[in-house]
Amino acid sequence: MAWTNHTIVINRRQQAGGVRGQVLLIIGLSAALFLFSSMFTVQQWQRALVLQFGEVQRTITTPGLYFKLPLVNNVYYFDGRILGLDAEPERYLTSEKKNVLVDSFVKWRIADVQRYYTSVGGDEMAANLRLLQIIKDGLRGEFGKRTIQDVISGERTQIMAVLSMEADTAAKEFGIDVVDVRIKRIDLPREVSSSVYRRMEAERERVAKELRSQGSEASERIRADADRQREVILAEAYRDAELIRGEGDAVATQVYASAYNRNQEFFNFYRSLSAYRTTFKSGKDMLVLSPNMAFFHFLQDPLGHAAGSTGTTGTTATPLATPTAH
Repeated sequence: MAWTNHTIVINRRQQAGGVRGQVLLIIGLSAALFLFSSMFTVQQWQRALVLQFGEVQRTITTPGLYFKLPLVNNVYYFDGRILGLDAEPERYLTSEKKNVLVDSFVKWRIADVQRYYTSVGGDEMAANLRLLQIIKDGLRGEFGKRTIQDVISGERTQIMAVLSMEADTAAKEFGIDVVDVRIKRIDLPREVSSSVYRRMEAERERVAKELRSQGSEASERIRADADRQREVILAEAYRDAELIRGEGDAVATQVYASAYNRNQEFFNFYRSLSAYRTTFKSGKDMLVLSPNMAFFHFLQDPLGHAAGSTGTTGTTATPLATPTAH
């Protein structure tokens, strides 16, 4: 009987110790679970927002290990890196009322986590829709001020700079920083491309005609100047030739006069021989002349005395002009 009572006491003590161990285990597990639930980490690329019963309590922007009240605080995480929005190509009207197809993209990031959460509910898709509407309005306004030529070639960089500044200012309302706005491609619709190409072709033809007319004008000017120079050169050459010929004739006349003054009889004889050579060169000419003509003086008399003159008079015959052959 005593042994039975002792056994019952031991069993009761073991049961009490087991219950106490279970309670301690439950308490330990609960404490560990509470401690684990009260801790959270923020990565380097994340931003965190701690809410208490739906009200923003604090914003965390630096990475690390943080604590919260389980079942009281809720933590929402947001991507703090630069995000991209690649918009679908849209049509916009230029100042000429011509459609252009514009493909653009936006780079943005969260700047104010609390405002971002309260304005768009922390939804990235909602933020993209708001930002896309801002970009569309900006593109519509900027393209409406410019012609097709301006937006295609001349002022694309200026348009992107203006869009970036205006979009960043408007996106501050949502807690967003717009890092960059880029226009990837500007295309012309098919119906606009044909008219633009025709206009470009007409412009090129106009420039070509203008260049051809300038070339023709320059050609005519060069040709006229060359003709003028040719006439001047020919006139100067003719003048110089006449001067040289005149000088040569003067020298020849002087030589003839000097030769005549040295020996008049020989000079007359030489002139007569030259006249005979010229007259009788062909051998087929027939002359009807009087034998007493002065032309035959040297044939009748080697001294060239005129017919009927005496040898003492010393008169010499003067050679006449060469008679005309018949």
